[in-house]
Amino acid sequence: MLQAIGLTSTPRRDLPPLVDDLTFEARPGCVTALLGEPGSGKTTALRLMLELEPGRGITYFRGRPLHRIPHPGREVGVLLGDVPGHPSRTVRGQLRMLCAAVGVPASRADTMMEVVGIGGLRDQRLGSLSAGMDRRVALAAALLADPCTLLLDEPAAGLQPRERAWLHTLLRGHASLGGAVLFTTADAKEAARSADRVVSIASGRLVADQEAADFARTRLRPRVAVRTPHAARLADVLGREARAAHRAVEIVEESGSRLSVYGSNCAEIGEAAFRNGVLVHQLADETGDAGAPVTPVPQARTGAGGPVKTEARVEAGAPLRAVGGAPAPAAPDARPDQRPAPGGGFRAEPGTGAGSWPVAGPESEGRPSAGARPPHARSEPPASAVRRVGGPLRPLRYELRRLLGTAAPFLTTALVVAVSALTALVLARTGHTPRDRVLAAWPELVPLPPAALGAGLLGALAFGEEYRYPALAADRGTVPRRLGLLTAKLGVCSALALLLGALAVAADAAAVRLVFGRGPLGTWTEWAAPAASWAGLLVGCAWAGVLASAVFRSASAGLAAVLAVPVMVVPLVRKALEGPSAYPAAGFASRLRGLASAPWPTEADPYVLGAFRVMAQPVGAALLLSLMVLLCAYGFTGLRGRVRW
Repeated sequence: MLQAIGLTSTPRRDLPPLVDDLTFEARPGCVTALLGEPGSGKTTALRLMLELEPGRGITYFRGRPLHRIPHPGREVGVLLGDVPGHPSRTVRGQLRMLCAAVGVPASRADTMMEVVGIGGLRDQRLGSLSAGMDRRVALAAALLADPCTLLLDEPAAGLQPRERAWLHTLLRGHASLGGAVLFTTADAKEAARSADRVVSIASGRLVADQEAADFARTRLRPRVAVRTPHAARLADVLGREARAAHRAVEIVEESGSRLSVYGSNCAEIGEAAFRNGVLVHQLADETGDAGAPVTPVPQARTGAGGPVKTEARVEAGAPLRAVGGAPAPAAPDARPDQRPAPGGGFRAEPGTGAGSWPVAGPESEGRPSAGARPPHARSEPPASAVRRVGGPLRPLRYELRRLLGTAAPFLTTALVVAVSALTALVLARTGHTPRDRVLAAWPELVPLPPAALGAGLLGALAFGEEYRYPALAADRGTVPRRLGLLTAKLGVCSALALLLGALAVAADAAAVRLVFGRGPLGTWTEWAAPAASWAGLLVGCAWAGVLASAVFRSASAGLAAVLAVPVMVVPLVRKALEGPSAYPAAGFASRLRGLASAPWPTEADPYVLGAFRVMAQPVGAALLLSLMVLLCAYGFTGLRGRVRW
């Protein structure tokens, strides 16, 4: 059961809050529609329920607020906006990546694709999907972990009637297994047809909370749909008879052969058509709109009783054809229904099948009703802080699928290897460049070699792609900052950077040997120290890209931070390190060995000194300093939002 109590958004400057003291519930086994005009606060209400926006109030999901649920992705399935996936990622790749995030087997992706009817689109790119197929992918993503509650924001927006029918059938099936479904809509007729209960809001406040049948009776006007090849003639006949009987009848021409008649019924219209010899192909009762009629305007027609006033009501863009009688009364004002009695709780544990839950008996303990606050709740709704939704349950598997799901790493690797080989040939041709710089393809005037730039770019994409196409948050908001996710990204980017550096060096050596007949490589001992420096440079650039993109929430900002190390930080470090030292550092390795709990052999001293010599270089020191600053900034920005674990 979903229970929203006292939801209130943060007031805007000189404007009322978008959501103001909103309280309602969505029962298990029912489909609930949150109805409101655009701008009425529907989306903000969903964001407050998910704790994605600051405000007041609290929402209980089966008796627990979201920040008290260990794995929110398994409890609540969410659809806010479009599918937040990279356009070049395949449908199957996107869903398998989300499987790793919510901690379910990868086979669940294939199961859900069959459930929502997109099994044949598994290899299609997300950017090539139609609106209907996009919604199916979004629903498959929301249902991956078999959640007990579904929160959907305008799920039928932009869909064709057949797609809408399919969508609401799927939601109805989910609710029939004991789940709670809440979707927002601005279409009153859709809410009346598709929901069991309709919660109406206006300007962020509750207007009515009704059963669908009561909502249709009190807020929607019934109408009769008539299909006839003589629409204009039948409209004129109905208008004359309405004026003669002094009845209010509104007739709207939907198309060339279809009329919508308000204020009458099938029997009266059929008898009038029979008396006047008008052929009728269809007579059916339908549910009309919820809007109040506009002010009556005069029409250039006269009847037996003088000038006739008509109601200028246009539906579906069609002109008014004929109206008779006095102005029709407006629909009755909506009234809030009484809150249902408590006791509608349920227990549902996620199953392994598609949308299958074993549902047990009612669960009354600790389950507050919408009309009464729970015993532990305060009289004033508590303030809710913006919350980071939990990170992936399988972070390493998630990061690997995120990385390999697009062509970015492969294209970056190919481009870096090609540019590095060409640069190495140019440097070898001049004959004035040291061998280590030839192998690294690093000219003196260039701040970083191509491999280091490529490693920084791949590191920046690790978090930059998350912010642009978030897969770990319910909306386009903050990406969760979890230690496991950060460790996985740093580890994967380090391995990729080392692989990229090895490929670049191998390509450079092979190109130089192929063109000039001899290669710059020597013995292993000769290249051990430069290789360690090369690996440290690549890993440092990759880590700088990861941390900077996480802090600044942009891949371009992450790459800019990588470039800022040699351009801005290295000159400052070089200026600080230049000049003679007052105290020599001789014997540093032996003193360090004495401080270690498990002393290393003396044969390792050259390697320790080499590592510290690398860090003492301007580039190494600048990179190490930048990483420390970025790591502190990452921790600060991750904790300042009062993250609740």
